[in-house]
Amino acid sequence: MGQAQGQPARSARCIALVGPYLSGKTTLLEAILARTGAINRQGTAAAGNTVGDASEEARHHGMSVELNAATVDYLGDSFTFLDCPGSIEFQADAANVLAACDAAVVVCEPDAKKVPALQLILKQLEDRGIPHFLFLNKIDKAEARVRDIIPMLQPASTVPLVLRQVPIWEGGIVSGFIDLALERAHVYREHATSEVIDIPDALTAREQEARFSMLEQLADYDDELMEQLLEDVPPPRDKVFDDLALDLREGVICPVLLGSAENGNGIVRLLKALRHEAPFVEAAAERLGVGDTASCAVVMKTIHTAHAGKLTLARVLAGTFADGDAVFGGEAEERIAGTFYVLGQEPVKRGPAGPGDTVAFGRLESVETGDTLSTEKGSVPAIARTPMPEPVFGLALVAKEKKDEVKLTTGLAKIIEEDPSISIAHEQDMGQMILWGQGEMHLRVALERLIRKYGAGAATYPREVPYKETIRKPTQVRGRHKKQSGGHGQFGDVVITIKPQPRGGGFDFSETITGGVVPKNYIPSVEHGVRDYLHSGPLGFQVVDVAVCLVDGSYHSVDSSDMAFRQAGRLAMTEGLPQCQPVLLEPVMAVEIAIPSEATPRVNSIVSSHRGQILGFDARPGWQGWDVVQAYIPEAEIQTLIVELRSATAGVGTFQARHDHLAELVGKAADQVLSHRRDQAA
Repeated sequence: MGQAQGQPARSARCIALVGPYLSGKTTLLEAILARTGAINRQGTAAAGNTVGDASEEARHHGMSVELNAATVDYLGDSFTFLDCPGSIEFQADAANVLAACDAAVVVCEPDAKKVPALQLILKQLEDRGIPHFLFLNKIDKAEARVRDIIPMLQPASTVPLVLRQVPIWEGGIVSGFIDLALERAHVYREHATSEVIDIPDALTAREQEARFSMLEQLADYDDELMEQLLEDVPPPRDKVFDDLALDLREGVICPVLLGSAENGNGIVRLLKALRHEAPFVEAAAERLGVGDTASCAVVMKTIHTAHAGKLTLARVLAGTFADGDAVFGGEAEERIAGTFYVLGQEPVKRGPAGPGDTVAFGRLESVETGDTLSTEKGSVPAIARTPMPEPVFGLALVAKEKKDEVKLTTGLAKIIEEDPSISIAHEQDMGQMILWGQGEMHLRVALERLIRKYGAGAATYPREVPYKETIRKPTQVRGRHKKQSGGHGQFGDVVITIKPQPRGGGFDFSETITGGVVPKNYIPSVEHGVRDYLHSGPLGFQVVDVAVCLVDGSYHSVDSSDMAFRQAGRLAMTEGLPQCQPVLLEPVMAVEIAIPSEATPRVNSIVSSHRGQILGFDARPGWQGWDVVQAYIPEAEIQTLIVELRSATAGVGTFQARHDHLAELVGKAADQVLSHRRDQAA
């Protein structure tokens, strides 16, 4: 098929491979590399010899845990394929790279259980306006007919899934396919391109039915084609291909291709569809609002390598970037120390990068993922960064050995540079450093990488919950500090009332001193002493929602001082608070849980088992077949919530949480908290 009218001159393209966990994306990348001659032989994930997933962590866990890139040449066109992890815990890589891609290939299996995970992927592509194909993988293992599989998968997509091929079955095995646009039959050949044959007579009726269905779907967006169908006029083949390409690029359809990545089947047809129908870099630049600029590149990923140092994977949207060029857009002017294309884990030196190229720039130390670069100072286009998902799982960590603290800090900074969905929080009140991420496996892999790449071993612990305490009843108490040790002594004497405040009322200090029994210049010192005590009350936690009033006292003209009255205020609190029925308070979070509707009853049970209070649930706006459950859940119960949530939803459920209020904690749960606190203090 020739170049479509008005199509720009060919340039390098960038294609994301996305899809649910274990759908076969890395195997598809391997098959593409083999078909294009980039590698001599197709490896397998089971053998651990694929170009993608080459890191120790990926092979150890048998899953993609980071982005893999590979640039290949196909019939004179350059393609960079970005193999994105499928697990929801590692999908931030996909979020960062998708914006600058020309198109995506969504790899999925003919499996109804994977529909919610497929919907997560498709929704992201639809919301961003990224053209995408669906590659129905493992077709050789399908137990249902394609005519049944497509309706099963359709709820995951808001645009029609348009079947481009139908399989040829022989003895219950898929032996080839019929291309509905070309009206040609292809028979699979092991480790070779398929062979074109005549459409078998037994399949002619099925092919015509499926082709007419495809044309009907295209006619929804083309009045001329609709008229041809109504008049039984066969549309020209070029017309069909033009409609397929246009509808793909406008995002009104999702074409469906079939194959088996493991066996290398359907790969060439996929490559040809990408070559002829996927848009070029100009469309991505327009989608991102780049406008008329001489030079622009978007940073997709930061990679720290053992030999090449820091590499910045970027898509060039306009202009040329070469070794030694000064670039702007990070914190400072930087110079490119080499341009590379990437094949899995290996950077390969190349020449200048032009529009459409996806390359790695060497040693741009201040440049971060999401930055926009230009070779012209003051003309960096403003392209919005992709927001990172909120963290859902955290662990406290410390260096295993004191001497490794610097290694740990340095290593964590590089891990976060590579994966911005990981973050560090320093909880000053609890004295802990918390590593936050998207799930248990996400943090496990990060910690494994810390040891392997940076030699920084870390011990992890559950996060401490910031419990508080308050009081239930008022009291009045005297605090007297008197000390004589030769020369000037120390004397401070105060009477205070202590009263509970409404929940959330905070701390309030006042005074009703008359007659100068406590000189005004000492009153601030009394307040300081009271506040000193509030850091750790009778139960061992920070005291909140308390009102203290200085009502009386006495002083000595020689021995009184700021320090003496500060100590008197603290002593009064030390004696008075235990008399006020102190009670433990636990933080309660307002939680919004997003899940497939069929999992809602199970998730409601999980919330209840975590001492949660369900506030209600409703349909998730813009998400067919999903619900949002609103609940209050104690922070102490949220730490393992994501693990159970993912288990109950085939890995797709998630939540957002924010602090809402403090609630009294009594009974056995309170006893356990207090016992743990006493053990810590011992």
